[in-house]
Amino acid sequence: MAVYTDVGDDELAQFIDTYGIGPVVSFKGIAEGVENSNYLLKTATGTYILTLYEKRVDAADLPFFLGLMEHLAERGISCPLPLKSTSGQAIGQLAGRPAAIVTFLEGIWHRHPTAVHTKALGAALARFHLAGADFAIPRANALGPAGWRPLFERCAMRANEVAPRLAEEIAGELDFFDRTWPVGLPAGVIHADLFPDNVFFLGDQLSGLIDFYFACNDMLVYDLGICLNSWCFEPDGSYNYTKGRAMLAAYDAVRPLSAEEWQALPLLCRGSALRFLLTRLYDWLNVPPGALVRPKDPLEYRVKLAFHRTIRSARDYGVDFGAGRE
Repeated sequence: MAVYTDVGDDELAQFIDTYGIGPVVSFKGIAEGVENSNYLLKTATGTYILTLYEKRVDAADLPFFLGLMEHLAERGISCPLPLKSTSGQAIGQLAGRPAAIVTFLEGIWHRHPTAVHTKALGAALARFHLAGADFAIPRANALGPAGWRPLFERCAMRANEVAPRLAEEIAGELDFFDRTWPVGLPAGVIHADLFPDNVFFLGDQLSGLIDFYFACNDMLVYDLGICLNSWCFEPDGSYNYTKGRAMLAAYDAVRPLSAEEWQALPLLCRGSALRFLLTRLYDWLNVPPGALVRPKDPLEYRVKLAFHRTIRSARDYGVDFGAGRE
């Protein structure tokens, strides 16, 4: 989440009035994240999140994102629900941007998750994948391998400003994945951005998932690789085997992975590390002037990428159960 677009008091009041949720009590920008402009909105009837969709979000994708939240909630996944205006629309216009209001989800996210939290996340991710199996609206992964090289080309000339020989390293990884990216694995709707700040807890109990604006159709185990990268490494860059084992076992207990998925896991973890290295690199080099945003360090994912290059099988992540014991 972030804030790129300011909203005036009068236009906000007019917009909120179309939802019939009472007058605004308070309105505050949320500075975390990089994709859209987000505000914590309190009205006479409750607390909500107001999102303005910035230029990097295709307005044609909004029915997918908002429809997915409704679909998941109907199947027992705790997530924000889009509000509809008095005319029955979930998407409106505010400050020259498409905008939507969703319900507020109680809970906090953990900056330093433990194995208890990664276990809960693994099970929740598997339930999410199962719940999304019959979602009818497709959306391709714009940040899958086909999108990596074009994104890199937009920042390759300045990559070595961030770290020496970073451009050459990324180019080598792109060539590697052109030859090795797997196909034919079980696929469906993935979250694609389930970082700790997108998972809420009440105590140690997972209370819900948020921020579905990278969700798309792709290999399910790729989503697991994204989570392993974002949840199971320590601040010094070391991989935490206890956290990783807990996440993988909990996921496998709900949606058992095939032998082929276990075999592909190291490659998909490596690929997801490259994906976030690339998007963070681009954002690091292209922060809009005046934006209330905190760009994330791309080199965190360079360290993770190097770790995954040392992995030969899922067993090297600490897996000691099921098909992962190849």
